[in-house]
Formats: sequence, structure tokens, C-alpha cells
Amino acid sequence: MSTNHPPEKVALRRAAELVGGQAALAAALGFSTRQGVWPWFNTDRRVPAEYCPAIERATDGAVRCEELRPDVEWAVVRGPVEAKA
Repeated sequence: MSTNHPPEKVALRRAAELVGGQAALAAALGFSTRQGVWPWFNTDRRVPAEYCPAIERATDGAVRCEELRPDVEWAVVRGPVEAKA
């Protein structure tokens, strides 16, 4: 049995560990139970892109949107970065 997991799933599991588990991640995303995130961990379903920024914030940037959904053009979604004066 192979234990190789796609990098996206590894990043998701790391995010859950950082925030205190699947239930804590679900709560951080506004779900009332971990059932809201369960399919992302236990099926081929990926994290919907709209939840990636919240996961990035919940992990204080330790798990980035690009890790969760490398297929999304995050530079376009985020828009241009303003220069700091």
C-alpha cells in the first residue's frame, strides 16, 4: 500500500496540525463540524479555492494558497502588490 500523498493533501494535513486538528480547521473556516472539511481529507476532492486564503490566514502563512491549490493563478487572484514606502 502506497503512503504517497499528493502535495496538496500534505499541505492540508499540515494546516490541520498547525491549527489543532480537522475540527479546529473547520471552525476556522466557519463550519460547525469537521464534516465540512472531511471530503477534502478523505476523498479526491480538493480544497475549494475560496477557502485557501482563510487557511493561509489561520496558519499565519505557514501553509500558503499556492500549496493547497497550485492550479490557481494566485498572483492574479491577489492582484498587484503595492510598494511599501
